[in-house]
Amino acid sequence: MGITFSLPCNTANDVVKHCYKCSAEQSSYIYKLEDNLKNLTKALKDLTDKKNTILRRVTLAEEQQLTRLDEVQTWLTRVETIDTDVNEKLLQRRTEEINRLSLWGCCSTNYKASYMFGRKVSKKMEEITDLLKEGKGFEVVAEREPIAAVAEVPVEPTVGLESVFDHLWTEFNDDNVRIMGLYGMGGVGKTTLLKKINNNFLNAPSNYYVIWVVVSKDHTLEKIQNKIGEKLGYSGDTWKSKSSQQKAEDIFKVLNKKKFVMLLDDLWERVDLVIAGIPLPNNQNESKLVFTTRSMEVCSEMDADKKVEVKCLSPEDSWKLFKEKVGVKALNIHPDIPCLAEKVVEECDGLPIALITIGRAMAHKRTPSEWLYAAHVLRTSASKFSAMGDKVLPLLKFSYDNLSSEKLKSCFLYCALFPEEWNIDKDDLVNYWMCEGFLDEYDDEIYVKCQGYDLISLLLCSCLLEEVSESSNQVKMHDVIRDMALWIASDCGKAESKFLVKTNALLVDPPKIEKWNEFEMISLIGNKIKYLSLTTTCPNLSTLFLQSNDLRRTCDKFFNSMPKLTVLDLSINRKLSYLPVKISTLVSLQYLNLRGTEIKELPKELSSLAKLKYLNLEGLSSLDIIPKRLISSFSLLQVLNMFGCGVSKKIVMDHVQCGGNKLLVQELQRLKHVLTLGVTIKCVIAFERFLTSEVLRNSTQTLFLQHLSTLQFHNLSSMAILLRLSIRHCQSLEALQIDLNWERREHKALFGSLRDISIHYCPKLKDLSGIIFARELSHLLIYNCEALEEIISVDRVGDTIPETKEPFVKLEAITLSDLPKLKIIYPNPLPFHCLKLLDVLKCEKLKKLPISSNVTRASNLTIRGQNQWFFDMQWEDETTRDTFVHCFSGDYMDDMDYLDLDSWYD
Repeated sequence: MGITFSLPCNTANDVVKHCYKCSAEQSSYIYKLEDNLKNLTKALKDLTDKKNTILRRVTLAEEQQLTRLDEVQTWLTRVETIDTDVNEKLLQRRTEEINRLSLWGCCSTNYKASYMFGRKVSKKMEEITDLLKEGKGFEVVAEREPIAAVAEVPVEPTVGLESVFDHLWTEFNDDNVRIMGLYGMGGVGKTTLLKKINNNFLNAPSNYYVIWVVVSKDHTLEKIQNKIGEKLGYSGDTWKSKSSQQKAEDIFKVLNKKKFVMLLDDLWERVDLVIAGIPLPNNQNESKLVFTTRSMEVCSEMDADKKVEVKCLSPEDSWKLFKEKVGVKALNIHPDIPCLAEKVVEECDGLPIALITIGRAMAHKRTPSEWLYAAHVLRTSASKFSAMGDKVLPLLKFSYDNLSSEKLKSCFLYCALFPEEWNIDKDDLVNYWMCEGFLDEYDDEIYVKCQGYDLISLLLCSCLLEEVSESSNQVKMHDVIRDMALWIASDCGKAESKFLVKTNALLVDPPKIEKWNEFEMISLIGNKIKYLSLTTTCPNLSTLFLQSNDLRRTCDKFFNSMPKLTVLDLSINRKLSYLPVKISTLVSLQYLNLRGTEIKELPKELSSLAKLKYLNLEGLSSLDIIPKRLISSFSLLQVLNMFGCGVSKKIVMDHVQCGGNKLLVQELQRLKHVLTLGVTIKCVIAFERFLTSEVLRNSTQTLFLQHLSTLQFHNLSSMAILLRLSIRHCQSLEALQIDLNWERREHKALFGSLRDISIHYCPKLKDLSGIIFARELSHLLIYNCEALEEIISVDRVGDTIPETKEPFVKLEAITLSDLPKLKIIYPNPLPFHCLKLLDVLKCEKLKKLPISSNVTRASNLTIRGQNQWFFDMQWEDETTRDTFVHCFSGDYMDDMDYLDLDSWYD
């Protein structure tokens, strides 16, 4: 039995037609596939061309500070997507799909797959057609961003100006105030307050349109209009080429429809608002104008409804602002600095720009002398201080042309005389400058040196010099900066240089001497020159650097014709043993450095060098005696260095002995202008007499003691600037004795400056505990002290002074050698915050190091010694031992050359 259906004739026909249509359409996806793929490829290329055209229009518009429309960006994104789909999903399969076709393209070996692929091709074609139609409708692709009501401007914290700003804001909101002028002296904080007003609109509920314009002294109407035009969106070249009248009309059209606040900074004269195109603020438009000026007269010319004087800060606010800029660390680096800082603040007299600029500059000052000089200059002649301009000049300068004085420029150029990457000692640099005459003359010579240190600091702040390290007293010049300096010395390459600089050039002979008469400064540092046998006339030569060469001798006539020679440096010529008598003809000489030579005799004719201010004889170990009254004949001498000079065993009672006898002390006492002294003393009576002179004690920076039987260590603590102490060959010395009650009686800290201590050949020395009071100590060397068992004995020092519970906080290097009985450096582990190097040799009984293992993990500490000594050490555990292993450098010392006096300190 079956079921039958009966359909009307028309319905049946419709079904048949529909089925046929669907079948035909599906079939077309297959038999039209090749044509459809060709059409798709062409359409995609057309779409890509259209996309590139629109992108070019968008790019051009964006270069004109316009922003692309969202619909354009959406269209571009869709194009990118369909481009990827067509290329990766369809066209890459073209060959594969065509190969499926059969019967002249009417059928397929995989009907379903070909149908699905053909259908996708057709759909993508439709999408591309739609995108092409949409792309043709983009007549505008970008438009200008809406103008922000207010743009934030960078501003520093208004330290000390908070109450002034609150008053200004109250005045600003007064409906009767439409034009307000802020006036006051330069640098008082007017611009800062104006910026604060601008930024306050970011959070204040208002409908003001805020425009900030810096006018400045060299303003023109066109510059002001251009700045306003940029804010209003007129930034194209077409607008900038308009006349002033046309610009004024454009500005007026925009501003006349807005409630605006115009902020004009640094007005020096009246600005005609109408001519500029700025609608006059009034009660009808509710707009306002606020400006800053140094002149109250300008306030009147601008028809200000309110004139507000911005005054200097109170003493309390001044200190608060200064302390923020200089930093607490800089103020606390030395106990004398806060008191001196208060004097600097007083001289600023509440002027914010001075407090800010000088505060930032003084943040780099590390010594009381620099602070003392700053206070002195500000007190006596503020216009000479680099931070002072129209009452205050900007302190920091970042190029040679912007350095504040010719003096500072000369000092900068002088640094180019040193070789590349040369570490220049700050004290040496100041001494050169002092003798060259770069520094001002003062009644008190100490200000001359203070000024030198201040100039170094200025060059550091200007990035023309850089610190070698935080702990060193050295600076260096970047190679490119040095090149620039030498270029400047030749008038930017337009003329012959006044400098002859051939440093580290491996010269065996000096450069051709024919042109020496043209130079003012010659530097031949670091060569291998052995002889100076040529003679020439050098009428303008003021500086001659010959240090670190291989000089053996100089021709007696070499110095004959150098009438202006002021600085002569022959140091570190270790084979130079003879000083020609004719050097006495250098009547202008103020600086003579013979350090590190082998000169055995000083000619008595040197007494004719009446202008000499600096004489360095350091390390002249063979120079035992000198002519009587020679030292005292240098009446202007400010720096004399005889450290390590004449250290033979001779003691000559009736001659002036470089090694320090009573006659030498008498000579030194006749020096009335000496500021810095390095001296060697090897006579107890001479040392006692030396200590009675306050001038000598206060000027001694380096001290070499030899052959002394007793030494009260705390007596040295009265030497205010003592940096370096060497004790040698004191056969009977048993202890560096310290009176533990001395500090309490005197209310002073012991050894406030002492940084370097070396002790050699003291066979009975047992007690070194006194060095624990040298809290600034950075380098310690102990060599050949046979009886020494402990460096620091807590039993002897005890807990008398709390600060000594953690000694050696600034120690950077320790060298211990030939100490056969040494067992303990310090009984407990110490953090050694700064320790970088520990050298140990021939200290067989030293079995434990007082160094915390945590310190070695976190620092760059290097421990050097013999392998066997290190591995015989007593370790708390394997972890601690392993921690120290990574710091250790094994057998490296086969001789003791590194303990030579000169090489150790060089």
